Amino acid sequence: MRVALVSESFLPQVNGVSGTVARVADRLLRTGHEALVIAPGPGRDYHGRVPVVRTRSVRLPAYRSFRLGLPDRRVDAALEEFGPDVVHLASPFLLGAWGLRAAQRSGVPTLAVYQTDVAGFARRYAVPGAGLVQGRVQGRVDAWVAAVHTRADRTLVPSTASLHQLQALGVPRLHPWGRGVDLDQFGPHRRDHELHDRWAGPAADPRVVVGYVGRLAQEKSVRRLVEVARIPGTRLVVVGDGPERGWLREHLPDAVFTGLLHGEELARAFASLDVFVHTGEAETFCQTVQEAQASGVPVVAPAVGGPLDLVDPGRTGLLHDPGDPRSLRRTVAALVGDPDLRAALSRAGAEAVGSRGWDALVDELVDRHYAELLRPALTAKRAA
Repeated sequence: MRVALVSESFLPQVNGVSGTVARVADRLLRTGHEALVIAPGPGRDYHGRVPVVRTRSVRLPAYRSFRLGLPDRRVDAALEEFGPDVVHLASPFLLGAWGLRAAQRSGVPTLAVYQTDVAGFARRYAVPGAGLVQGRVQGRVDAWVAAVHTRADRTLVPSTASLHQLQALGVPRLHPWGRGVDLDQFGPHRRDHELHDRWAGPAADPRVVVGYVGRLAQEKSVRRLVEVARIPGTRLVVVGDGPERGWLREHLPDAVFTGLLHGEELARAFASLDVFVHTGEAETFCQTVQEAQASGVPVVAPAVGGPLDLVDPGRTGLLHDPGDPRSLRRTVAALVGDPDLRAALSRAGAEAVGSRGWDALVDELVDRHYAELLRPALTAKRAA
């Protein structure tokens, strides 16, 4: 099978969309398929043995490290030359909509993966053409997202909350498809006791190490980490980078900032935490919750969006109410003060993600979702 992945983001940008596309491309090659990635530049022209076609992009004024893909005729040329059996649209918005149109002109089946709360992102970062008057952005972007996904032959959603969100917008042909976690990379065995003890401080009076891992950006509500840092007996560790890093450094003088980590360094940092906390309220899935659980670290996440599917409150983690300004601090403090609860949540969380490896998720994508799009009935409909 030949699969073209048109993605709104790709490496070297580090985010959930890029990571998922990379995992899909890797697994496709290992299982005997052919793949092509089309994504905004700049970046490498190959991901391993998978060619990457780079398209026009623009930096967002308030988030200079993020490149927004723009409609580009290179998409048409790349698809025509590659001749895909299916076009996979990763979090389609502008570039993805162009790829969708190109695929439909060629009669190629399309699968769209909903992965980003685009309306929330547009509100925060002034996406060009999104309707920049406050109060109008949500409706305009939601209408565009709904139109793109409605035109796709199938849309995959990562969580129950995302399913309900797109259903409310009138998007048809929705199917659940979660996210995998690298169980070889993340695990309790990665815990580095020396690193943990260095973060925790003096052995005579060690602090509980509470960490955040992810983009330091407005849509992640990372300024709320100030509330966590004020909990007595804690040491806050911030892993990641982004436009909010300067503000956080100024307001969290006692926190540890590791910067952006990858691979074994990231896994080691995850597993060396005592508590993982996520502050974002617009997560369609929340991959870092899974990675923390796989690492054997108890989780505190918001009771909204993707985490609702990932956290069984009181068993595999705790949820805080983002509408209650005291809930985040109260929930983290309860976990900080109860080592037995931390141990129980750690064990149950690791067990819960034990069967969510990437290989199985991508095989489901190919064997079920791609295969169903390629059924003779759909092919006949497209040829008519």
